[in-house]
Amino acid sequence: MSDKNQIALITGASRGIGKAIAIDFAQNGIDVVLTGRNKNRLSDINDELKNYGVNSYFISSDLSNDLGINKIIEFLRESNLNINILVNNAAIIHEKINLIDFNMEEWENVINVNLVNAVKLTRLILPYMISRKYGKIVNISSIGGRKGAAGRSAYRITKAGLISFTESLAAEVKKEGIDVNCICPGAVLTEGYIEAFGEDSIKDKNMMHPSEIAKLCTFLISSDSSSVTGSIIDAFGPSNPLFNV
Repeated sequence: MSDKNQIALITGASRGIGKAIAIDFAQNGIDVVLTGRNKNRLSDINDELKNYGVNSYFISSDLSNDLGINKIIEFLRESNLNINILVNNAAIIHEKINLIDFNMEEWENVINVNLVNAVKLTRLILPYMISRKYGKIVNISSIGGRKGAAGRSAYRITKAGLISFTESLAAEVKKEGIDVNCICPGAVLTEGYIEAFGEDSIKDKNMMHPSEIAKLCTFLISSDSSSVTGSIIDAFGPSNPLFNV
């Protein structure tokens, strides 16, 4: 895929889209560092990835606060791992709650996990990429980031923010050999989606499989995507563009 020694850090990798991206990366010979909150799931996925002949590592970390970010950076330092691919995928999907009924602590937690700490983590990873004049960053947003919706204020603000962050950062670091892109999935069948909206929400819906998003992500970090940066890619699959995610 590249003449570079590629090692990717994937947040929210314990299930769903993050897990699928990790598997697809490993199948394409990319070393992976998994992060997420569930240590047991991360350990199981880590063992699975090693079957593909790559180096795989995991660190359990909560990205709702700075302690979680510091834990990741310290792990990378102690393990002598230099990241040149970053996938900001970690996200909280909340049920539909009108702002007046939203607990502000929970609202801020969504903002921190989905947006603020993705930016902070990126800032800490960037210096190595800049020093090597090479890097790939993919932010996993959502089609929900394209437009607001009732009861979705926290989630959609974060996803809209990731879109703007992608465009701004791409303009800053292209001269450093770093490409930054964003994927906006439509309806994807994940555990987080079902937890937020219930089993009934997936009935009779043309939802994508996480692997479909993973393959797009793998393209964006490959040498074949050298002409693509600052791009916001809508990935609907068979799902209705107006589907409320």
